[in-house]
Formats: sequence, C-alpha cells, structure tokens
Amino acid sequence: MKILFVGLGNVCRSPMAEALLRKKFLEYGIKGEVASAGFESFLINEPPDPRVIELGKQKGIEITGNCKLFKQQYFDKYDKIYVMDTQNYRDVKDLARNQLDLSKIDYLMNVFEPGKNKTIPDPLMSGLDDFETVFKMLDNVTDKILQFAIVPEQN
Repeated sequence: MKILFVGLGNVCRSPMAEALLRKKFLEYGIKGEVASAGFESFLINEPPDPRVIELGKQKGIEITGNCKLFKQQYFDKYDKIYVMDTQNYRDVKDLARNQLDLSKIDYLMNVFEPGKNKTIPDPLMSGLDDFETVFKMLDNVTDKILQFAIVPEQN
C-alpha cells in the first residue's frame, strides 16, 4: 500500500497525516510507503510548520521532512492520493492523465464518510487549538486507513 497525502503547502496537514500513518504502519508491521506533497512552490524544501513539529513531539510523533511539490509522476508511484480540501482536489485532478489517475484521488475525509467530500481545515493561519483539532481529525482518519491495511477484505 502506497499512500500520498496532499495539502496546499505541505507544511501542516499533509506532513501530520504522513507522520501519523507512517508511525502506525511501523507499529503494526505493515509494508507500505507513506509520503506527502503540496502545491506551493515558494515552500519547496521548507520544513513543516514549527507548531506542527512541536505538537508532534507532544504526541510522540516525529514530524520531519521538507515540503515537496506534487508531481504528475506520483500517479504512477502511489496507490491512493488523499487530498485535504477542494482546492487540493482540483489541483491534483488537473494533473491526472487518465481515468486510472482520477480513480486514485479522494478526499481524505471520505475514508469516514464516502462521497461527502468533507475537507480538513488548514490551521496555518489560526491558533494552536486548531492545530490540535486537525491533529485529532488526522489521527482518527489514519486509524481508519490502518484498519483497511490490516483487514482490507472486511472494509
């Protein structure tokens, strides 16, 4: 299972989701690849937001890496591409080459409520409480993805 999380800048939501799922895959011995990307070129090679890194430390999750841009080649590399919001969905969809590429894209919150296309708010310009709320959302949804990875035939 190879999963890519996509956010706007790849400095808040997507690196949190990546770190959470990567840790869960390691804990459960699941073979897979987890990564994240974004669409803001001015953030290339920047680390995650310091508040994200600090929140991860408080929760026992190491959030590392540098911002990278989404590339069309990721459709070939990943089985599932989860987006955080509608703009991310449009950005990824615009780079899809065919129906197979399109079939790999989904809103991350559709893991809980298929077809609802609910978004995960971007906490970048808000307070620490919003970072905590987003972290909880991502923790819950990555738990659900983990369930799919452990017992795919029952989900």
